[in-house]
Amino acid sequence: MKAVFWSFFGVRKRRDYEDDAARLNPVHVILGALLGVALFIGILLVAVRFAVAK
Repeated sequence: MKAVFWSFFGVRKRRDYEDDAARLNPVHVILGALLGVALFIGILLVAVRFAVAK
């Protein structure tokens, strides 16, 4: 999850990226990314509903 989190922001050291590329399972990365996107969309929806409610 940490690798996916940092990739959302685009701030990852080259050495850490290379370590992740060699070590991580692509299926886990995809599932982590989907979870991260769902969480991000959920936070956006809550923020919009909060802003519109007032």
